[in-house]
Amino acid sequence: MTYEIEIGRGKRGRRAYSFDDIAVVPSRRTRDPEDVSVSWQIDAYHVDLPVLAAPMDSVMSPETAIRLGQLGGIGVLDLEGLWTRYSDPEPVLAEIAELPADRATARMQELYSAPIIPELITERLGQIRKAGVTVAGALSPQRTQDHWRTVVSAGVDLFVIRGTTVSAEHVSSNAEPLNLKRFIYELDVPVIVGGASTYTAALHLMRTGAAGVLVGFGGGAAHTTRTTLGIHAPMASAVADVAAARRDYLDESGGRYVHIIADGGVGRSGDLVKAVACGADAVMLGAALARASEAPGRGWHWGPEAHHPHLPRGERVKVGTVGTLEQILVGPGSQADGTVNLIGALRRAMATTGYSDVKEFQRVEVVVSPYHPA
Repeated sequence: MTYEIEIGRGKRGRRAYSFDDIAVVPSRRTRDPEDVSVSWQIDAYHVDLPVLAAPMDSVMSPETAIRLGQLGGIGVLDLEGLWTRYSDPEPVLAEIAELPADRATARMQELYSAPIIPELITERLGQIRKAGVTVAGALSPQRTQDHWRTVVSAGVDLFVIRGTTVSAEHVSSNAEPLNLKRFIYELDVPVIVGGASTYTAALHLMRTGAAGVLVGFGGGAAHTTRTTLGIHAPMASAVADVAAARRDYLDESGGRYVHIIADGGVGRSGDLVKAVACGADAVMLGAALARASEAPGRGWHWGPEAHHPHLPRGERVKVGTVGTLEQILVGPGSQADGTVNLIGALRRAMATTGYSDVKEFQRVEVVVSPYHPA
């Protein structure tokens, strides 16, 4: 049963929950963490860790995408970022890290105004492919029409179409919108698309033939969407709603399973655990991986919204550095704040509640128990 709260006589709203509002409940059975499997499979690709790195310049370079692939996850390169605008983006990244706060947004807008060079898309994806890991690249819906042929020709394994909000029915009077259903049908590679935060939006995206749906707005730590647009999607409710859409689409389609990837609000290991508990098959990590010593952001984190040319709705934030990419993902951890050994924490939570794999753990009991970290 859905309960609505009266906001005023002319408006009612449904109560929604963030990951901080819920907690996982132990069951009658426990397991050894070594007996737990955290792997998953999307299309033909078996993935050891339920982790994709967010396509953000502060998180992913070709080198960090390769390293993440070697560790068992999937690195997604932003094909509209600095790596496809500059032959050597290192001086640009260094400049962004040193910008004073009052100049950061304006200067980033200038730096990101450089044109996207198709040859660099080919070169960067080729570099990742040569390393022998899964190749994933992301475009926004607005740029997909311009560059998808280059991306596919470069040999991408997973094509990610990622925006703040992506719908199957975008309406525009200025340009012909991307027809997702036709695009995905004609493409020879699996497509992951999002963000979506409601049952209906996700169901429509699933009907386009997408292999996976990104849930949320992405870039939680670096987003100001709530303050600039008044839009917000509490992640626990959003993931659970989209999981319900997946269940209904599974019946509707005669057994086609669409993967759910929580994208946003997963900054620490407890958030990862609760994302899976609400129904996610994997998570897309931004700030959590921006804290790695190898991360291109040098302890800073930002997304494409931070340098939007007309309406910035994100910012460059200081996240610091807590360890290597390996330590952040699989340990060993030396801090107890949920920033290191994320996968070890997921294994421990699954073992403590008695579940042996990710799909089983999606059925774990949760309670509403608001927590407000200091």
